Amino acid sequence: QVQLVESGGGSVQAGGSLTLSCAASGENFSNYCMGWFRQAPGKEREGVAVIDSDGFATYAESVKGRFAISKHNAKNTLYLQMNSLKPEDTAMYYCAAHRGSVRLLLAPYEYRFWGQGTQVTVSS
Repeated sequence: QVQLVESGGGSVQAGGSLTLSCAASGENFSNYCMGWFRQAPGKEREGVAVIDSDGFATYAESVKGRFAISKHNAKNTLYLQMNSLKPEDTAMYYCAAHRGSVRLLLAPYEYRFWGQGTQVTVSS
């Protein structure tokens, strides 16, 4: 049974940094496309950053140059380093995974497995 557990969220001031982690279990995730998504109150869930099984990363335009996604296959752990945080980055952040390839990398509906989320709050 696939399980994804996020951690690392919290409250920071604008300009600060946070690192999110997603511990994955139940499968060998080296063949999975994995990513981070977020959802702010009253808004739809959106893709933030995704890394495919070849290690290629894709980012939403709003976070390019500020966020970095990485994956440690041996530890089955996904990371999201977030720098220069802005108030508009405030949201619940979710880890997601899909076995094999994904056509639309940042589309939430492409992903089968989801974690429970970790809250990120950025104050101005």
